[in-house]
Amino acid sequence: QVQLVESGGGLVQAGGSLRLSCTASERTGNTYTMAWFRQAPGKQRESVALITGGGSTNYADAVKGRFTISRDNAKNTYLQMNNLKPEDTAVYYCAARGTISGIMYWGQGTQVTVSS
Repeated sequence: QVQLVESGGGLVQAGGSLRLSCTASERTGNTYTMAWFRQAPGKQRESVALITGGGSTNYADAVKGRFTISRDNAKNTYLQMNNLKPEDTAVYYCAARGTISGIMYWGQGTQVTVSS
């Protein structure tokens, strides 16, 4: 099974930017749809953005125009987050969904904190 490791989280002021990275243990290519989720304290985990093997993307309304998901042709998926808001504060998780199996794999999460 694929293993995922996130990096790039941290503390940033409102209006600032962060870039999250997710490195998989194997090439993701067309085998997995890659996604970012987040979970704020006391709230359910929610989808932030996803990208298919073909490069199609989808974003939650709350982040459209501010966040950009991308992937390379190897093992890495990124989430560029601009104009961050305090409500973006959460643990961000990288996820891989098997294109055929539909099985979801999760990273351990990385904390993003946006101060006002």
